[in-house]
Amino acid sequence: MTKVILLLLLVLVALCSTLGKPEKNIPKRGKRIPQTLSRGWGDQLIWAQTYEEALYWSRSKNKPLMVIFHLEDCPHSASMKKAFAENKEMQRILDEDFIILNLMYETTDKHLSPDGQYVPRFLFVDPSMTVRADIVGRYSNRMYAYEPADMKILLESMAMAKKLLKTEL
Repeated sequence: MTKVILLLLLVLVALCSTLGKPEKNIPKRGKRIPQTLSRGWGDQLIWAQTYEEALYWSRSKNKPLMVIFHLEDCPHSASMKKAFAENKEMQRILDEDFIILNLMYETTDKHLSPDGQYVPRFLFVDPSMTVRADIVGRYSNRMYAYEPADMKILLESMAMAKKLLKTEL
C-alpha cells in the first residue's frame, strides 16, 4: 500500500513539474514571431521546406524558384525582410508565379553562391534546375544582393525570371 501511494505521489510530482513549465517559444508580451516556413518574409505565402522540395515543385509546376539566403540576426536581412513582406505587389506575384524558399544556412550546391556567401542574397532557378546567374541586382561586388530601396529592381528581376521561363523553356 505504501509503495502504491509513493508511486502515485511520484507521478503527480512529475506531472506538476512538466505541466507547470512555461512554453519557451511564446513570449509573455510583445510581438510574437511567426513559427512558419516564411520566417516573416510573407506569412500568407506557401514556402518550400528544403531546396530539394523547392526544385521538385518548380519542375512539377513549371514555375521559377526564388531562393532567399538570410540570417535572423543580420540587420541587412531584417530590413530587407520588412520591405519584402510589406510589398503587396511582390507578395501577389510570388504567390501566383513563383516557388519560394528562404534559407538561413548554405546549401551544398555551389551554384547557389556564384560570387560568395553573403546575406541577404536572392537567386533564381528555372524549372530545368538551372541557377540563373544572369539575373542580378545592381551591385557589382554582391551581384545577387538587394536592399530595401531596390524593391523595384527585385521586381524587374522576378519579371525577367518569368520571361526567361516562357522564352527559353
